[in-house]
Amino acid sequence: MTEPAPTAASSPVHVDYHTFELTDSDKRTPMGFDTSNGLVFSQPGQAVICTGISTGLVNVSVQVRRHPPAQVDADAWDEIIDHSVETATGALRVTSVMTDAPDLPLLTPQGPGTYRVRVHARGRDSTPDGVADDPVEDYLLIVWPAESQPDEIHKQTDRYGAELRAQPSRPAPPPSPGDAEDDLRRRTRERLHRRRTP
Repeated sequence: MTEPAPTAASSPVHVDYHTFELTDSDKRTPMGFDTSNGLVFSQPGQAVICTGISTGLVNVSVQVRRHPPAQVDADAWDEIIDHSVETATGALRVTSVMTDAPDLPLLTPQGPGTYRVRVHARGRDSTPDGVADDPVEDYLLIVWPAESQPDEIHKQTDRYGAELRAQPSRPAPPPSPGDAEDDLRRRTRERLHRRRTP
């Protein structure tokens, strides 16, 4: 039995601060900056894709699948990494920090849980730290449901990614007292709900 054709779409996406994001709600929490793989990092409900340009437009294509692709298309890309992303709402989408979300499909149609995102990038060395009114970088995101796993590196060849990997990561700032109280309330509600659920 063959897998149904993946949901696929492409759109220009606005970049701010060398990033665009995948988010599952309007609430963003500070998450530091993890440069360990030079391309993507995340926390529950939010993933960050690192771009070469600091501001402007990049081309983003997405494929939403039920199963992982059979092969890795390494020839056409500079960097390829499989990364696990968790969503509590099941509403993970491509977003921009400072502008409206692009017209791209929902990445997690199977609902809340953990997904694998294969992030492909090329062109990050074209205009590093620059501004691009016309896209000079391309990204392909292939997403499928999967258990959380360590990153799998398929290809790392651009200079920009090597520079990021050579930098120390910046930890997230400590949560404010209000955030800590909200988190405690949420965990307490979850525990009570689990006890009541047969």
